[in-house]
Amino acid sequence: MNSDQFNQKYSAYLEEGHYGLDIDIPAIVSYLDEIFQELTQISGFQYSQIKLKFSEGRFYNNLDVILGFKLSRMINNEIEKKITLLSQAHYEYIKYQQ
Repeated sequence: MNSDQFNQKYSAYLEEGHYGLDIDIPAIVSYLDEIFQELTQISGFQYSQIKLKFSEGRFYNNLDVILGFKLSRMINNEIEKKITLLSQAHYEYIKYQQ
């Protein structure tokens, strides 16, 4: 699955006017697909952007409204750390292959 397919699969949860997932690294898309199986069970969950910003993962969503700041920050931090780690591994692998 690529980012377009991911956004199509989770279009019901994508906030209107936003582009959603903007990372086409297979390991990240697969990880997020797994995580979204759980997140989409949270009533009212929506996401707007998932991207790399200055080489770090960013996950923008409305969990703070649903779960409160502390819990949403804990969840977002873990997801963003994993996105960052997977992207770094991906780019190191590419660099190694050259």
